[in-house]
Parts: sequence; C-alpha cells; structure tokens
Amino acid sequence: MKKVLFITNLLMGIVLSRFAISKLVGWEISVKAFTEMAKPLGIDPTFFRISTGIVIAAVVIAYLSTAIFSLLKKDTVFRIPFTKWATYANLFGLLTMTGALISEFSLRVKPKMLLVYIASTIIILSLLNIIMVKRHSKNYINK
Repeated sequence: MKKVLFITNLLMGIVLSRFAISKLVGWEISVKAFTEMAKPLGIDPTFFRISTGIVIAAVVIAYLSTAIFSLLKKDTVFRIPFTKWATYANLFGLLTMTGALISEFSLRVKPKMLLVYIASTIIILSLLNIIMVKRHSKNYINK
C-alpha cells in the first residue's frame, strides 16, 4: 500500500507544482486565465490567482509530504497516525481539484480540456488512495 501511496502522491505533487508555480510567479498563461475567470466573480484577478496558487502549493506540500512519510517505518507523522495524514492530504487534493473543475466549467468561456483531464485524474487517484488507506487501516486494526 505504501509504495502505491508513494508513487501516486509523488506524481500528483510534481504535476501540481507546475500549476502552483505558474500562479504564484505570474506566468502569462495564468494571468490571462485568471483575468478571464475573475470577471464573472467580480474579484481582482491577481488576488484570485495568488490565493489559488497558495492553495495549490499547500496541496503540493500535502501530497509530497505524504509521499515522503510513506517511506518512513513509523506509523505516525508529527503525532498524527499516517493513515489519517494520508487521508486528509488526499481529501484536500480531491476537494481542491473538484473546485478547479467547477471553476473550469463555470468561469471560463471554453474549458481547457487538458486541465479538466489532469484535475479528473487527480480526483480519481486521490479517491482511490483514500479508499486504500481506509481499507488498510481497518485490516491493521483487526489484526
């Protein structure tokens, strides 16, 4: 189980790090996208872009820390059971990507399908990770 968690969380963290960086640094493609998406909301596109970048950076940290902690022999992370840590990290990513999909379909004139596919894949992998962790924790408790 921990090998799968390591691989999936590492990959999701690496993929999302590109999006966090583009938003926080202000790459032209992100600036244009958030200018378009902020109009229907009536909010400042720079605030929207940077706050989204901070949330995605937090998700990246959660995924990468789960990947790193999955390599450790201990079953606790800062006094939090690893299964809870992995569940919360994946739930955070799942909910964030659900928000990304909602934004993509409701705030853009035409959704970028590559972003939809990436977010959908992360949602599916996170959900599978949560299910796997829950099954493993039940088996661990019953032993």
